[in-house]
Amino acid sequence: MPVISFILKALVLILAQVVIFNNLVLLNVAVPFVFIYIIMAMPVTWSTNASVAAGFLTGLAIDICSDTPGVNALACTVLAFARKPIFHLYVQRDEDLTGLPPSVRTLGVPVFMKYALTMTLAYCIMVFTIDAFAIFSFLRMVSQIVCSTAFTFVIIYALDAIFSSKRK
Repeated sequence: MPVISFILKALVLILAQVVIFNNLVLLNVAVPFVFIYIIMAMPVTWSTNASVAAGFLTGLAIDICSDTPGVNALACTVLAFARKPIFHLYVQRDEDLTGLPPSVRTLGVPVFMKYALTMTLAYCIMVFTIDAFAIFSFLRMVSQIVCSTAFTFVIIYALDAIFSSKRK
């Protein structure tokens, strides 16, 4: 995945998150965080430093546009750092994926679904735990984590289908 393609995809998803998905809240609980697809779709062969830098910049852009000081930057940085270990929970060897981003097409449906669900759950846990420091309600936090994870996962799965079909 060339760097220019990655940057364009990141800009589109960040813009979509800020303009559309931040305003798309279900039952005042579920918020879709589609921009984390940027972090999920980074090629596994990228270095940890490059992944963490891209994750931080992605989170910082969302924080600046959404007025959430540091929440997304921290969560995206941690998610980008944990990306390879989470990936290797489901795929033992990455020699076959040299330069290819994880997707349904490269991993298969079951493996990608587990990978995407784990990444989404990890992100939602981090964001809502950080947010819970302001006003804490355990039941609300758990419902936000579960509902936002499910909502985000469904949209990310659809996004992957769109982006994977363009790569064919």
